[in-house]
Amino acid sequence: MTYRIQESVFDKFFKHRESLFRQFRKGDITKREFIEEHYAFIQSLNLKPYQRIDSFEKGIYNYQYYNMLAKYNYMRSKDAKLIQKHPNIAKKMLEDANYFYQQKDKSTIKLLEYLDFYKVEAYYIKVKSENLKDKLFEIVLMDYENVVFHSKNPWMMQRLKEEGVWIEGKRKSIIENYINERY
Repeated sequence: MTYRIQESVFDKFFKHRESLFRQFRKGDITKREFIEEHYAFIQSLNLKPYQRIDSFEKGIYNYQYYNMLAKYNYMRSKDAKLIQKHPNIAKKMLEDANYFYQQKDKSTIKLLEYLDFYKVEAYYIKVKSENLKDKLFEIVLMDYENVVFHSKNPWMMQRLKEEGVWIEGKRKSIIENYINERY
């Protein structure tokens, strides 16, 4: 009898995500294509966010789930053809994007609470976008390679300060090319 260890949904998720990042870093895909591919993959998993965060993987999945839904809806809401033909749909997509960004921030806090804010750093990042200057900050989990979150949510920043993980000043983002590419 031959035994095969089945790949978990987390393994598939993280492999696919890392593959997309490699393609983006090499210049094979744009940020827009990254978002569209990641969104389609998350939809294909047919896996909803977890209600309870009791593992690192569940927390990362929830963050990525809400982040991709937010980015995808935001990107689509800015499409000139959609705005012209269906302004109500574009407006609804923007509302959905804002809702998903809120859920992403809540998921981030739940994961940080699960990790007890251990080895976490947060700080403002240098950005090219005028809309994000002095608003967008980065949260780095130092015990995990390439795990970085972003937000501009004031209540989240306040919580990071209360937990003693906020660092004053601005830094270059760990994923600067991704952050500064428009989509």
